[in-house]
Amino acid sequence: MLIIRRRTGESILIGEDIELHVVDISPSRVKIGIAAPPHVLILRKEIQLARQQNLAAASGVSGESIQSLVSRFFHR
Repeated sequence: MLIIRRRTGESILIGEDIELHVVDISPSRVKIGIAAPPHVLILRKEIQLARQQNLAAASGVSGESIQSLVSRFFHR
């Protein structure tokens, strides 16, 4: 994981066409603006996890096995 410090008003570029803009910083939150092409899907992580758990439940896979798999990818 790359960690970069930015101040309000500063940006980070990802590739050629994605820009993360630090809009506001408060003691408990950071507001980030994202400029990306329309074909790039942008989701909050908890929304993606809930979607995966719902799909797993619908197909008979346990939520624990999904959570275990997800933790392998996101908690390195």
